[in-house]
Amino acid sequence: MAITLSASDIPSPPLSARISTPQVWGIVLLTPYLLVFLAFVVYPVCYGLWLARHPASYVALYHDPIFARAAVNTLIFLVIGINFKMLVALFLSGFFAQQRPWIKWLSVLFILPWAVPSIPTILSVRFMFNPEWGVINTLIFKLTGEDGPNWLNDPTVALTMAIGVHIWKSLPFWTLILLTGRLAIPHDLFEAAEVDGASWWQKFRFITWPSMQMLYITCTLLSMIWTLGDFNSVYLLTGGGPADLTHVLATLGIRYLRLDQLSLAMASIVCALPFVLPLMYFMMKRLSR
Repeated sequence: MAITLSASDIPSPPLSARISTPQVWGIVLLTPYLLVFLAFVVYPVCYGLWLARHPASYVALYHDPIFARAAVNTLIFLVIGINFKMLVALFLSGFFAQQRPWIKWLSVLFILPWAVPSIPTILSVRFMFNPEWGVINTLIFKLTGEDGPNWLNDPTVALTMAIGVHIWKSLPFWTLILLTGRLAIPHDLFEAAEVDGASWWQKFRFITWPSMQMLYITCTLLSMIWTLGDFNSVYLLTGGGPADLTHVLATLGIRYLRLDQLSLAMASIVCALPFVLPLMYFMMKRLSR
């Protein structure tokens, strides 16, 4: 007499038999990184969203003129700073792609602002423009006999200088990224264009730009995401002043923390998400192609 057993009646092997030794080691080595990610990424983000959950915080932000000014400053920072920076990086990548010995030494000096930490570099710029003992005003006094202006006391000049510091600090990195894209273009294409008598503009338009367009757009989107979180360029140079008129969304939270308004600080950061999430979506969409 035959006895038939269903699949549910067959005992399943123990967990140790179903997981191989490499899989066990993979879980063991992955666990610390997962715990760090949960503790330092997931928990702070969730806690910040919980603190910013009250609708009254956003109503208070709407009625705060400093928040409106910070939002406008952020848009100016993005539109001017990123486009100018990426265009200059694109053409500088062509300059540093030349095969000349002195360009290699110049590239080492060019990359120093990005390689050196932000605090000493940006504070050194702030000290240079100090109205009393800064090197710029000291030089103006020696040349003209008159005192130099208080550079950071004008909101327009202060924000312009903050944008300039951001460009100066991050330009070497994006130039290096675009330089690698240029060097990946086959040199045979340029040699064939030279034989046909193409100018430098025609080489750039029909060879360089089509080959680097995807990289350039991806770098621009990534730069916009990072620039939205650029805290150092504004806070270390101007501190948000004068009169809190040069704040951006990345630094406005510190102002509210000083005023002991934690919910407003978190809400001001959450307000940047409508800028960040679409940029991340378009960037990931392009990278997945």
